[in-house]
Parts: sequence; structure tokens; C-alpha cells
Amino acid sequence: MARLEAWLDASGDWDVMGADAHPARPPPWGSKERINRAGKAIREGTISSEDAGYVDAWRASHRHVLNTLQAILRNRTRGKDIVVAQRLKRRITIVDKLNREPRMQLARMDDVAGCRMIFADLPSLAEFRTEFHKARFQHRRRNELDKYDYIKRPKSLGYRGIHDVYEYNTKSIKGAPYKGLLLELQYRTRCQHAWATSVELLTHITGHEPKFNRGDIKYIEFFRLASEAIARTREDLKSCYSELSNTELANRLEDIEADIHVMVMLRRMRPSREGRKRSYPPNC
Repeated sequence: MARLEAWLDASGDWDVMGADAHPARPPPWGSKERINRAGKAIREGTISSEDAGYVDAWRASHRHVLNTLQAILRNRTRGKDIVVAQRLKRRITIVDKLNREPRMQLARMDDVAGCRMIFADLPSLAEFRTEFHKARFQHRRRNELDKYDYIKRPKSLGYRGIHDVYEYNTKSIKGAPYKGLLLELQYRTRCQHAWATSVELLTHITGHEPKFNRGDIKYIEFFRLASEAIARTREDLKSCYSELSNTELANRLEDIEADIHVMVMLRRMRPSREGRKRSYPPNC
């Protein structure tokens, strides 16, 4: 376990390891089997320096996939009211996901690299996604159309959005070492993104984790109710509390806010107007 903690705390030069993949050589992480063995060692707390090197190289190599897909997205969203963001999963988040999902093999983790698109509303989200699915490029969507549609079928904790998983595919020599790596695309409306951002902020402030059903049940319940309220008022849809009447929903949300003051905490986190953009829309 001490080795695992040391690896998570290390700064190191892991970015360089992944970025230096040579097209004439095997991938710098060896093989999927080797990555899966390292993932098992992470779960068991027995990660070696060799394991850590392979995982760092594998993780960093997703930057190539990320840069490729985000360039495609930025080109297709140019001039449109769509925000595009990207991120590489942190080491500690990879470890947490492996521990939360004990049957997952590390090499199959499909959200190490991720691009997120934020849309003004549901119609613009649906239109863009439909057109993107028609795009002609070699990278392949791995999931069925509605498999990760958390707007049609919101998660039980209130998360709403749509995900697609793409597999990097290329005929170029330069891209060959990265062939088969996965990337997740996330589609959210502004209000869905505001909800998800608020969950992250609450976790940062309090240490409770409603996203993973961890911590005080009151915070988990608040965000489930908030998800339902946003779905009804902003999109004329339902979320994870579809059985509640509007009056019941409003009363329960008001009561729990009076108890734990989530909105008060979030308002205190709102950035200054001078030279900074709002992190979430004022009407959501």
C-alpha cells in the first residue's frame, strides 16, 4: 500500500514516457495483458515501479487520442454555441474507479481520455450528436446508440447526460502505437453541466461524494431532488424521482436545503464577475 501511495504522490516525468512512443516500436505500455496485471496490482496495493511505469506510459499515451478527437470536435463546433473541453483522468481517479468496479480490467477503462461538449439545450445536443455519428473518419464508436443515454434513463443518483465511447483507429504509421485506445465523449446541456459541476464543488467543499453515493445521505438526496427539478423545469422531462408530484418535489427540496444549505455554499463559490466567466449559468 505504501508503494501505491508513493506512486499517487509522485510528480515524475510520466508525460514524456507516453509522448515518446516510436512508430516502429511496440506501444510503450507493452500490451493490454501487461496493463491489466498492473491494474490488478493497483487493486491489491502491490504496485511495483515497473507496474507504475507501464501505467503512466499507457495513461499518457491517451493524450495523442485526446488531441486527435478534440481537434475534430473543435473543427465541427466552430462558430456554434457549443463549449468543448478535454481532460485526462488523474492517477487517483483511475485507482478509485478500479476499486469501485472490481471486475473492470484496466485496459478496458474507456474514460481515461475524455472530451466534453456543453450545449445550450437538448435540441442542439441531439442535432450535433446525430450529425457527428454520420461523420466520415476511421475512429469507431463502440457503443450502441442509447447504451449510455442518461437523459432518457437518468442514473439513480441524478446524473444526466449522454456518453459515447470511441476507439482510436488509423492507417498512419505515426498513429499505429495508439490504435485501439479508447476515448469517452460526453454530451450535456448547460443545466446538466451546472448540476454535475455543483456535485464536484460540493465534494471539494465538504468531502462528501454524492456522485459515488458516498458520504452524508442528505447531500446525496439533495442532488437527486435537484436533478429532478432541473429536468422538469428546464427540459420538460423527468429524472430519478419521477413518482413525486411537483408540490412534493418542491417541499422536499426546500426542506433539505434549509437543513444543509447546499445553495448557500455554492453561491459562496461563485467567481468574481471581473475578468472571469461564470462556472454555471445563472438561471439553472
